Amino acid sequence: MVDAIVIIPTYNEIENVERIIKNVFSLQRNFHILIVDDNSPDGTAAEVKKLQSEFPEGLFLLERKGKLGLGTAYISGFKWALQKGYEYIFEMDADFSHNPNDLIRLYNACAKGSSHVAIGSRYVTGVNVVNWPMSRVLLSWLASKYVRFITGMNIHDTTAGFICYRREVLEKINLDKIRFVGYAFQIEMKFKAYLLKFKIKEVPVIFTDRTRGNSKMSKGIISEAVFGVIKMKLKSLFKSYEI
Repeated sequence: MVDAIVIIPTYNEIENVERIIKNVFSLQRNFHILIVDDNSPDGTAAEVKKLQSEFPEGLFLLERKGKLGLGTAYISGFKWALQKGYEYIFEMDADFSHNPNDLIRLYNACAKGSSHVAIGSRYVTGVNVVNWPMSRVLLSWLASKYVRFITGMNIHDTTAGFICYRREVLEKINLDKIRFVGYAFQIEMKFKAYLLKFKIKEVPVIFTDRTRGNSKMSKGIISEAVFGVIKMKLKSLFKSYEI
């Protein structure tokens, strides 16, 4: 049985979805894929359904009624993957900003190493970002520094979204108590794994900005991360904080 599944949230990724799926299935290690689509008007889900005839045993689709946020997409995927019995559960973008070849390195960090969480890190060995303007590189790098300072986590890339979780981590975190829905969701998940004392490893990767489709970044997402992190840290100081 395949013990690893890659969760890929999609919204209007018709230009990327076939390529990313076939790329993952071409790897030397076997991974299953779960696409979580938020009712993409461009026909992303329909394209996935066509590909399911080509990959009937390894490609799954979870369709949602609308654009409900990155965090809730992953939580829906996590619950689905846990119910199906997967041991290693991945987060990955559909736009090739995360290199599918690095899935094997993240898998090995958890399956062959002692890590509970493996992060594909842009900043653990410097700044490994391609095709971003300097202003966005600086914003992202400073955001990770800021989160690291506020939370106390010894993680260089706190906002990374390329991750492998052992199932025990996701079983221990109360997924119904995750509050952030945008990119701050990535921070909250790492913070709760950190509070639970799971071993977190950063694996250096090269992040390449999308060349097809449109970015989902917005000012609201950035605001949630900046102000939400302080609130999250303060709440964690009280016994009533639910992990």
